[in-house]
Amino acid sequence: MKWLEHFRKNGLLGVHLALNIFVATSLLWLILREMGHIDPIWAISSMIASSDPELKQAFTFFRGRIINALLGCAVGLLFLIFGGSSEWKLPIALSVTVLLTSYVVRVPTMWRQAPITAALVIASELIPRSDMTPVQIGLHRVGEVMLGCVAGVTVSWLMSKVWPVPETKNESGAAAKL
Repeated sequence: MKWLEHFRKNGLLGVHLALNIFVATSLLWLILREMGHIDPIWAISSMIASSDPELKQAFTFFRGRIINALLGCAVGLLFLIFGGSSEWKLPIALSVTVLLTSYVVRVPTMWRQAPITAALVIASELIPRSDMTPVQIGLHRVGEVMLGCVAGVTVSWLMSKVWPVPETKNESGAAAKL
């Protein structure tokens, strides 16, 4: 019966998030289908990571994801362009990306997004599957990630206007978000 107590305490947050994700996934699916792109997985996974019933948290995720995705994209592209064709390109690029995000950029929210994005960009060279160049494929994937981030935070914002997350009182009596 712990789930019932959790539901009573937290209300409909899970339903709220599920609705956000349903709406954003539907929008991304329609947008990407209209653009002639069949595989929306990168955009949808980014949207999920950028969504939250609480708008402030969604913006925090969005900011961290965008900054770290841009860093990963930049490092990935640099390694694609100047890294040669070494089999060590991927692990070295990911390690460099982690060091940059940890010690230079220092945006801890979604910091793992930087090496993930670098891997997406570099993997486009490792697995040839298209007439596009690896740089074009990498940029295409990063565009999908950015679109997903924008969709996640936009739907979170819209849903916060249509169905705001209720405030509750914490044990000290102060207002707190669920």
